[in-house]
Amino acid sequence: MPAPRRQYRGPDTRTKINKAIRASELRVVGPDNENLGTLSLSDALKKADEMKLDLIEISPKAKPPVAKITDFGQYRYDTKRKASAAKAKAHVTETKSVQVKIGTGEHDQQLKAKRAAEWLEEGHRVKVDLFLWGRYKYMEADFLKERLDRFMKIIPAEYKIADPMKKSPKGWTATIERLGKAPKAGDRPKIIEEVDEKKEARKATKAEKGENKSKKKSLDDLLDIEGGLI
Repeated sequence: MPAPRRQYRGPDTRTKINKAIRASELRVVGPDNENLGTLSLSDALKKADEMKLDLIEISPKAKPPVAKITDFGQYRYDTKRKASAAKAKAHVTETKSVQVKIGTGEHDQQLKAKRAAEWLEEGHRVKVDLFLWGRYKYMEADFLKERLDRFMKIIPAEYKIADPMKKSPKGWTATIERLGKAPKAGDRPKIIEEVDEKKEARKATKAEKGENKSKKKSLDDLLDIEGGLI
């Protein structure tokens, strides 16, 4: 003969309605959230019956417990809708990944850096990977770390190191996360201001006379060479 099943004796989390309510006294709320005062269970059930609605225990741990007179079907619908809305608003922190390679162009670096900044603003961690292949795997560690650090410095957001720079199976990696609270809409990260200043400086240089053209050209060539290292 099989042994009898053990009964669950944990807390009952089911919503109690009408005659399933065990409290002898209740603080009752009406259909429009009006306070009907403290009533005995029998009086509260009679009141709900007069309104052709249900008596639902909504705060069983209160003293006395709180019950509401309303339609149970509508109550369940509203409760599920509120739970879904709260779940949608709940922020889930993830670890996002951004990958750069030796030879990644300046434009692509800026796009990747901007995307990393957006993830940081959303509260996510960002794993920054320097991907190495072939002969690049055998380059000096300090050289590779410096290239990864160079990219991280152009990310237009304030952040802190969550996981220090280290070697990974595919190259070098570091993980960063947002520093403090999200900046206000009117605030701009310092790195963006610096980039804007450079743009303004370039515009001013183009407006000058042609005496500095050769010097500017050589400087631009140098910047292009430096930008292509990562």
